[in-house]
Amino acid sequence: MNRFFISLLEGTKIAFSAIWTNKTRAILTTTCIVIGIVSVTAMNTISDGIDRAFEDSMDMLGRNVVYVEKWPWGFGGEYRWWEYRNRREMELSYVDQLRELTPTATEVSATASNFTSIRYRDRQADRVMTQGVTSGYFQTAGINIDEGRAFTESEIHRVARVVVLGGSVADLLFPNEDPLGKQVQIRGQRFTVIGTIERRGNFLGLEDFDNMIVMPITAYGTIYSLRSGIQLAVQFDSDEAMIDGEYEVIGAMRQIRRLDPMDDNDFSINQAALFEQEFQGMKMAIYGIGIFLTGLALFVGGIGVMNIMYVSVKERTKEIGIRKAVGAKPWEILLQFLMEAIVICLVGGVIGVALSVGVTQLINQFFVAYMDWTTVLNAILICAFVGILFGYLPSSKASKSDPIDSLRYE
Repeated sequence: MNRFFISLLEGTKIAFSAIWTNKTRAILTTTCIVIGIVSVTAMNTISDGIDRAFEDSMDMLGRNVVYVEKWPWGFGGEYRWWEYRNRREMELSYVDQLRELTPTATEVSATASNFTSIRYRDRQADRVMTQGVTSGYFQTAGINIDEGRAFTESEIHRVARVVVLGGSVADLLFPNEDPLGKQVQIRGQRFTVIGTIERRGNFLGLEDFDNMIVMPITAYGTIYSLRSGIQLAVQFDSDEAMIDGEYEVIGAMRQIRRLDPMDDNDFSINQAALFEQEFQGMKMAIYGIGIFLTGLALFVGGIGVMNIMYVSVKERTKEIGIRKAVGAKPWEILLQFLMEAIVICLVGGVIGVALSVGVTQLINQFFVAYMDWTTVLNAILICAFVGILFGYLPSSKASKSDPIDSLRYE
């Protein structure tokens, strides 16, 4: 065992010495590994970033919420829009009726939304998601108030022109002042800012969830019509409760709509889980392409290491003969050259991981990426594996060479 560790240490020293002696060749070889490791690490950081962003985004959509709408979410299968467009619209009165008919629900809310512009003095925010909501919306949507307050039920009934701003809108309109109590203009009407929403970030790094404003749905109705576009949200206290609650909601809606037993539902039940299932398929396709490309990059890098190791073995044939002549075992020769291949790959891996930190930051400017210690560890292990896999054949050839022929080699 002591001899093995001594040989391992000596092999590592010889490997660094050989790399230093042939710096140009080592640089060219490690470049292949660097490209492969940057590709692998970038793929891992993107996949980890997508997973984390998706989990956060699912929390924004509401995991224990059933959405009742005229239109189904268009995920897979045939989308029969010609049937859906003839359905009756959701009505605001359904909120109270659903509360009575779904006793297991913890909250019911209604939402209507549109894009609009909002002004404050000489500053303007364009294409802001404007949502008119009932008071239960803040719970069903999982939205917390950062500063100020949410509007009350009485403010909804008396059509109070009050508004709660998302973080991005507040930053744009009030960069250097407190927005609370200020009046903003929305489609020619004045609204008083009573609160700001706790920041939620981007959906998968793309859509800004803070580029929004929330107002009482009755005040929204004075700007836009409430005759169409209302979405109902029914929240339950757990995933298990939501499974039975979905059937409860369907039964309640059929009762509210006065549908006969043989009539089809003239409404759609949507859940965040539908989006999650669709996303899993997309994610697997992205991962498949990424794995193929990173595998190809590592294969090219491994082939480069193998070629260089064959050259190294050829150049040092006489050295191998001398070592065998003085008593070196075949496994010691194999270990020496195998360590050289591993060291080359590890050096390339360290450089690749260092470059990947910058690549991760660059990706984050346009999409989502996240690097943790497991990504770094995986990169190092992959480097060692590539070194062993592609360095074994040249090392095995060196260990099996005849010492007499090796000593005669010029």
